[in-house]
Parts: sequence; structure tokens; C-alpha cells
Amino acid sequence: MPDPVPTTDDLIADLSTGQRARLGSGRDFWSTEAVGAIPSLALTDGPHGLRYQDPAHNGDALGIGPSIPATCFPPAVGLSQSWDPELAARVGAAIGREAQAAGVHIVLGPGINIKRDPRCGRNFEYYSEDPHLTAALATGWVRGLQGQGIGASLKHFAANNAEFDRMRSSSDIDPRPLREIYLRAFQRVVTDAAPWTVMCSYNKINGVYASQNHWLLTEVLRGEWGFDGVVVSDWGAVDDRVAAVTAGLDLTMPGPDEGGDQRLAAAVAAGSPSDSVLATAAGRIAALATKAAGSARPETSWDIDEHHALARSVAARCAVLLKNDHAVLPLEPRGTLAVIGEFATEPRYQGGGSSHVNATRVDIALDEIRALAGSATVTHARGFDTGNPAAGAELRAQAVDTAAGADIAVLFLGLAAAQESEGFDRDHIEIPADQVELLTAVRAVQSRVVVVLAHGGVLRLAPIVDAADAVLDTALLGQAGGGAVADLLFGIAEPCGRLTETVPVRLADVPAYDNFPGENGHVRYGEGIFVGYRWYDRRELAVTFPFGHGLSYTTFEYTDARAVADEQGVTVTVRITNTGSRAGREVVQVYRSLDSSTVMRAPRELCGFTTVALDPGDTREVSVHVPRAEFAYWNEVANRWTVEGGDYTVHVGSSSRDLRASATVTLTGDQVVLPLTRDSSLAEVLAHPIAGPELSGRLQPLLGDSGSAGADLGIDMARMVGSIPIGRLALNFGLMTAADLDEFLERADSGAPVGTKTTPS
Repeated sequence: MPDPVPTTDDLIADLSTGQRARLGSGRDFWSTEAVGAIPSLALTDGPHGLRYQDPAHNGDALGIGPSIPATCFPPAVGLSQSWDPELAARVGAAIGREAQAAGVHIVLGPGINIKRDPRCGRNFEYYSEDPHLTAALATGWVRGLQGQGIGASLKHFAANNAEFDRMRSSSDIDPRPLREIYLRAFQRVVTDAAPWTVMCSYNKINGVYASQNHWLLTEVLRGEWGFDGVVVSDWGAVDDRVAAVTAGLDLTMPGPDEGGDQRLAAAVAAGSPSDSVLATAAGRIAALATKAAGSARPETSWDIDEHHALARSVAARCAVLLKNDHAVLPLEPRGTLAVIGEFATEPRYQGGGSSHVNATRVDIALDEIRALAGSATVTHARGFDTGNPAAGAELRAQAVDTAAGADIAVLFLGLAAAQESEGFDRDHIEIPADQVELLTAVRAVQSRVVVVLAHGGVLRLAPIVDAADAVLDTALLGQAGGGAVADLLFGIAEPCGRLTETVPVRLADVPAYDNFPGENGHVRYGEGIFVGYRWYDRRELAVTFPFGHGLSYTTFEYTDARAVADEQGVTVTVRITNTGSRAGREVVQVYRSLDSSTVMRAPRELCGFTTVALDPGDTREVSVHVPRAEFAYWNEVANRWTVEGGDYTVHVGSSSRDLRASATVTLTGDQVVLPLTRDSSLAEVLAHPIAGPELSGRLQPLLGDSGSAGADLGIDMARMVGSIPIGRLALNFGLMTAADLDEFLERADSGAPVGTKTTPS
């Protein structure tokens, strides 16, 4: 008979306290310790491609040296614009195959922090300003990666929304926005995709470091959400190793951390934390190492050209056509085409920092355009130089001459790598002034102008929109972005990307404008739940482009919207017709609203979406199932998710502000019975299923006829007294004695029927 497979308990049973402590710290920058029968784990950066330093050749103590070649897929800022979880899964699976071949067990991604402010330097690595969209895309990516036997590391948990002072600053957030906006995507991915690891962030949350936050790591992540994997620190995030392990952190990176191992072992020997706490953490690491080793496939190989082709097709799905006046796009492969801009020959295709991939190859947009231009003559001028502003006037003059002699000009504009990166936040959201001057000068001599944008963070686009006939926003498209852009410009591929962030008219309009990036070690999230489009819609602010916006080379019509509720949620159905002359893919977005809500809400919130591909003239009925949980808000008083009953309007459209059809659906609310105290308001007591009916009778002498009470004073008596604490009302107006009041409240909280006693007579 085969030998029995050792359990996790078996693996750590014979380990000393010191050995168990050593399991929880790195061997070096990218790997964990091998202890006893427990193998080492190899981890690496790479939400959009591997950034792995082969330890046999070029590993270094700081992890900043060159990495092995890998496919650079569109970073999250680009990938998210596909609005396609299945596409994200394909990217995750491809990265998983490359990780297998490299001997990597855990890929540090995806990054799913909410884009609270467009100035955050790491926004290129995150998906969206909306938690529902973020969760759906990240779930797809994690499933794709882990389907290859490679673990994901969901990051950065949590509320890591700025780079400034990120290793000390406290994100100060009220419970409802923390739950609804900043933790919601983490919750969904943990429960729907079961990532092998979760990475805690550098920052504090309401004054407590994420790495030492017992409420976050143990009560919420494990207790409420059921996470059973490993919590790993961001690299260098642990301030106090003993406090971190006590709070629920399992793995401190990087290593080695001999001093931390010794302090932890000594603390356990002294009784705090207990031996069981360390054993649990060591057991989780042992279980992960065993699972990762068991799923390793060292024979895996992957084809560079195949993955590059995938990267190109994915990138084409991610670009957003913001504007296309006079149908200037797609281009015709004839005449004279002027291609202008530094980025046409030196592409900006990924962000700077820990996720920077050593791409296997990089498409040059100018070369790809020439390859598809047919009989067209393609000319080029640099136009500007991000590394040498002094050359601006001369380069601009050359570009103007080139544009003047062409039938159409395509300008490649955006931000250079040095202008946005991990490690710092931007001071503004402006397009570089020399590029705006270039566009203005070209427009003066050319009546047909197309702009292709490359950037990791949102930009103020008014100067671009005003001067260009068409704007193709590529965000960052990875190593094959140049080819994808050429495919889109010539109509070989159809633009179907949609914005995942609102483009504001000005920086002063953004929700966090007065609270970013923080000061004196604190960031106050004063905008609450009103992040992104929720803020702009709530205040009825004009925007340059709304969340979800994107054009196609065709048009779509929405009709016959319906919504049907059941115990699981709401199914929304709508008919979509391609009313144009080209095939296209539409992103069908579903938003919900509740005008009768008793709590503060955004006018509309994304609750579902899908994509549909249609040939010209085709019609298809599309259904989107919205789980009941998507209608819930975080009830701060009850400390739980609550679905409020009422008539919800379900809007269906192609952006948060382009809503084409709607339907009404009635939901029965969750019954929330709050415990009553002397401080409970009269209104809260009257709403209580037990206390309410009894109290109504006692109040009759005070309020009289509800229709006329207070009329002589010109007031609505019921509304005026509704906020008075029941203790003051009962005792000051002689409704009950103190003993009767306490017995009344105790009986209500116990659930005893009206008229019964909860204590012996």
C-alpha cells in the first residue's frame, strides 16, 4: 500500500517553536524557508506579467535587478476597460503558464484597490473606481491563474489608495464606505474565487497597521468571509512581527528575518501569542507550500509568439473610443497619413515600479501602422521629447509641416513613465503643456485629427476633446499595444472598451480633492460612499466622459427592459439591436436605484453587466442576473448587510449617464430588529415589532389624534418627538417608572410577546 499522505498537522508536529517561526519569514527577497518536510515557495510580482528574478542568475537583495523575459499583458488600467471577466481569466491563465515554466508558485496580484482619486500613482495597477466591476474582473483573473495551479495574492488589503507616506499613513474611513467601497471587492473575490493568499497593505486603517489589524485579518477576512489561505505582508509592511502574527498575519516578506523569528519564538514561549496562534500560522504556510508543490508542472512550456498574439487581441478589446466625429475612424488605407508623437516610436505600455515586466518583445505603433496602411503613404514626426523639453519648438515645427502635407494626422500623446509611477502621487491631472501646444498647432493646419492617448491615471481631457475629431484612449495596453492600436485605427478590430473611471472636467471636482493625499499621517475619507461616478451623479456635476462610456464603429438600440425578482436576486432582460453597418460588441451595464431609501445613497450604482457581440441588424435578448446581495447596503447600526425593501428602478444602458431603458422591481426588505436601550429613539421603538404596538397605546394620551396633534403649535408632533430617546420621554412625561421602562425594554429585546413578563412576579 502507498504511504499515507502527511497532513498539515503532521508536517508541523515535530517542528520546534523556532522552526515554526522561521516558516513565517522569507528565506530571501522572493522565496520562503524550506523547513523540515515543508518545501520553499517562490513568489514574484506580476499582475500583468511575471517580474521574476531567476535566483540562479540575477536575484538581488532589493528585488530591483533585471527579471526574466515575460509577456507584458495590458496592466489593470487597460485590462479593466474590456469589462470582460472571461478575457481577464485568459490573461490570468497565460500568466499562470509562464509562472509554471519559471518555477514560480505565487504571483503577487491582482491589485484591486479602488481608484479613489485620479492622482494616485499606482492607479495603473488597479481596475476601477467601482467595487462591483473590480470584483468581477479580479475574480476572472484569479480563477484563470489558479486554474493553472499557481496561487494568486489579492492585494493590497486594504484601503491603499495613495502612494504618499504609504508606509505610515492612516486611512481613516467610516464603517459604511469601508465596507461598501473599499472592502467590497476583496470580499467578493475571496468568497467567489478563493485566492490562495491575500497581501496586506502598508498603511494603517483607522489608526492600526493593516499587518497588525486583528479586526481586518481575523474577524473580517477569516471570520466573516471564510478565508482559509495565507495572509502575506507587502514587502516591508510589518512594523511589529509579534503583533502582526497575533493579529492574523502568516508570512512576513521579504527575508531573512532572524531577529523577528527569535522575538516571535520568545514571545510564544512567554505565552503571548499562544503556541496555538503560531501553530495555526505555520500550518497555513505548510498547507500552501504542499498545495503549490503538488500542483507544480516543471515540464510546462509556452510559446512567445502565441502569448504575444493573445496580448494583441486582448489589447484591442481594451482601448476606448471616446470620440469619433464625422466617422473619421476607421482610417482608409490610402492617401497620406501623418503619424506624430514620441509614443508612436517609443511606446508607453506599462507602469513603473514593482510590476514592471521585462517584455519578450514590444510592438512599435508606427511600424504596425505602416504594415496595415496599404497604398497609403505614412510620414512621421516626433513632435515632442519627454526627455528634452528644450527641443520642443523645433520638433513642433517639424510636426506641423508633416501634418500640413497629409490627408489626416494621428497624434500619439500621453504621460511618460517618469511622470507617473508607483512610489509617488501626481500633483495634477493635466496633459503635458508641450503636447497640448503641439495638438493646437497641428489642428491649425489639419482639418482631420485623431489622438491616441497612453497613460496610467486619468487625465483632464478637455483640451484634447476640443481639438481632435477622434480620441482613442488606450490607457496602457502592454507589449502588443502598438499592433492593437493599428488594428483599431484601420478597423481590423472593432473598438469595444469602456471607461472604468469618470473623466472629470477639472481636478477640483473629484471627490477626494480636499482629502488627498492626506497630512500629518492621516487621510480622511470624507467623501464617504460617494466615490467616482457616485459623487458626480449625487452632485449633478458635469463630466467630460462618464463611467462606462465608450463608442463603437457601429450603434446599438435597447428595448423591452424587464426585471423579475426571486429569492436569489433580480434577473434583468433587455433586447439589444445592432443598428449600424458593422459588427460590434456592446457592454450592457445595469444600475440600480431606490428613490424611497431611508439611508443616503448614490442616485445609481452598478450592479451587473455583460457583453454581447452582434452583426449588423442582429437582435439578441440579453439577461443579467443581479444577486440579492448587490441590493444591500452596510447598516452601521445593525453592523450587517441589509437589503432595504421597496420599489427599485433598474436602469440599463451603455454608461452611467447613457441609460437607454429601465424597469421597476419590488424587493422585500430584510427584517432588522435592533436591541433597544434607554437611548433608543421613539421612532426606533415604534418600529420594533414587539415594543412598537404596546408603546403606541401608551403614547395616545400624549400625541392624541396623529392627524391633529401639535396643530395648535404649527408642528407635526409625531415627527418632532420621534428623535427623543425613549428613556427621557418615558420618565420625563410620566409614561413609565424606571423599573417599568427597563422591564419593557428587556421584554422587547428577549422577543417575548406583548403582555408577558420576563421576570418572576
